[in-house]
Amino acid sequence: MATRSSGKRTPTHLQAYDVEIEWTAADLAVLEDLKRAEALLPDEAPRALLSIRLSVLTDETTSPVRQELDLRRLALERGRRVVGVASDLNVSATKVPPWKRKELGDWLNNRAPEFDEILFWKLDRFVRRLTDLSTMIDWCLKYGKNLLSKHDSIDLTTTAGKIMVTIIGGIAEIEASNTSTRVASLWDYAKTQTDWVVGKPAYGYETAEKEDGRVVLVVNEEVRRALHWCRRAALRTKPASARRMARVLVRAGICGPGLTTSTMIRRLRNPGLMGYRVEENKTRGVRRSKIVLGNDGKPIRVAAPIFTEEEFESLQAALDRRGKNQPTRAPGGATKFLGVLICDDCRSNMTVQKTSHKGRSYEYLRCGKCKGGGHGAPNPEHIYGQLVGDVLKVLGEEPVMTREYRQGAEARKEQKRLEESVSYYMTGLEPGGRFTKTRFTREQAEKTMDDLIKQLEAIDPESTQDRWVAVHNGKSFRERWEEGGMEAMGADLHRVGVKCTIKRTKVQGVRAPHIRMKLMIPRDVRDRLILKEDDFAEAF
Repeated sequence: MATRSSGKRTPTHLQAYDVEIEWTAADLAVLEDLKRAEALLPDEAPRALLSIRLSVLTDETTSPVRQELDLRRLALERGRRVVGVASDLNVSATKVPPWKRKELGDWLNNRAPEFDEILFWKLDRFVRRLTDLSTMIDWCLKYGKNLLSKHDSIDLTTTAGKIMVTIIGGIAEIEASNTSTRVASLWDYAKTQTDWVVGKPAYGYETAEKEDGRVVLVVNEEVRRALHWCRRAALRTKPASARRMARVLVRAGICGPGLTTSTMIRRLRNPGLMGYRVEENKTRGVRRSKIVLGNDGKPIRVAAPIFTEEEFESLQAALDRRGKNQPTRAPGGATKFLGVLICDDCRSNMTVQKTSHKGRSYEYLRCGKCKGGGHGAPNPEHIYGQLVGDVLKVLGEEPVMTREYRQGAEARKEQKRLEESVSYYMTGLEPGGRFTKTRFTREQAEKTMDDLIKQLEAIDPESTQDRWVAVHNGKSFRERWEEGGMEAMGADLHRVGVKCTIKRTKVQGVRAPHIRMKLMIPRDVRDRLILKEDDFAEAF
C-alpha cells in the first residue's frame, strides 16, 4: 500500500501505486453524501465518466481520492450522473495515450454508449501530447461526447472551448518535453559515473548502499553461479540450448516462470556481465546491450565482473556457433494458427519445430509442456489444410458483420417534440380548453393528436439510445478468408477464441502417431465475429 510520508521527496523517492488507494473514513463519508445527492438527479440527466490518472505519487501530485471527489462534486454541480470511474494509476500520459490505458481505453473502445461526457481533474491528468489531444477531440466530435476539466476552461460544445483546449494542450506538451529533456540529461550524466545513479542493473547484479550513502552495484552470488553453469553448458561437446538453460533456471527457482528463450540469450550476450556500464542498442528490431565508453574512450566499470573478458568472449563464440545451426526464420512465423492449435493433453500451444537428419529437414507440430514435446504431429501443412476445411464448413457462410455506432440524440429530440405536442393538444381538448369551443376545432385537434400519437408509437425505444449496431458488409467469412488467406483466418479464429485440439495417439509398429483434431467453437461465436473498427488505428 502506497502511503504519503512527511517531508519532501527527491526523484529517487517517488512512490508508485501498486494497489488501490486506501480511502479514509472521512473520504468515504463524503463519497456517500455525493452519491445520495446524485441519486436525486432526473433519469434523463447526462452521464459522466470520470477519468483519473497518476504516474507516481509526490508531494506535488494530487491523489486519486481527491481527484475523484473533486470530479464528483463537479458532476453534481453540472447536473451529471456519474456512471463510472476510469482509474489508471502508474501510467504516464506522455507514453500511454487515453485509448491505450487499461480502464479508460476499455470505456473508449467498447463502452462509448454508456456515457456522454468525460470529466478529468486537469488536462495534464488526461493527456500530455497535442497529437493525443487532437485525436481525442476528433473522437468526441464523432461520437457526440464532451470533454470537461475541473481546473481548465474546456468544453467542446463551444467554439471558445475548442480553441482553449488546443492552447492548453500545447502548453502541456511543452512541459512534458521539458520533463523528457531533464530525464535525458540525468541518464547522460549517469552513464559517465562509476557509482550507480539511476536505472535497472544488468542481470546478475543488484544495488547496495555503502556507509557513505553511495549506491553501488554488487554481484548476486546465486545468479553468478547460475550464469557460469550456463556458460559451461554452452561449451560442452553437445551444448545445451538456451531453451534448456531457461528451463533449468526456472525449475531451480532462480528465475520466474515467464523466462523465455530470447530473454535468456539476451542476458547471456549482455557485456554488462563483465562489470561495464551498458546501454540498450536496437539493431533491426533485435534488442542488445552495448558498452558505454567514458571520456577517455575506455569502458566504464561499475561493478566487479561476473565473467572475465576471455570467459565472455568464449561464451559468445559458443552462442554464435549454435545460432548458425538454427533454421532460418520463416517471414510469417514458423507456426500458422498459433494460439488456435493446442495440445489435447496439456492445453499448451502447438508450435512447429524443425529437425535435420542425414541432410534432410523435418517439421513437426509439438506442444510445450508434455514430456519430450509429446508425440510429434508430422506434416503441419496437412493439419493446417484440415483445419481450414473444418472451419469453412462451420463458419464459412457466416455474414461478415461490422460494428457501427448510432447516436440517439436525434430520436430523443423527435420523441420529446412529439410528447410535448401531444401534451399540448390533450390540454386544449380538456373541458374549457382552446379546442373545445367548436365541433370543427375539436375534430381537427383530435385528428392531429391521433397522428402525433401514431408517430410517437412508431419510434423504436432503442433508437433513442446511443448504441452499437451490427451491419452486414456484404461478404461472407469464406470470401474474407479467401482474400486474406490463412493469416486472416488465423487472426479471426484467435480473436474470437476458436480452438482446435490435437490428439496424438501412438500406433504400434508405426512411426507416425494417429492424429485426431477437434474444433471447439464458443457458443457466442457470432457476437465475437463482429468486426470492431479501431478508431485510433491512425493515431499510432
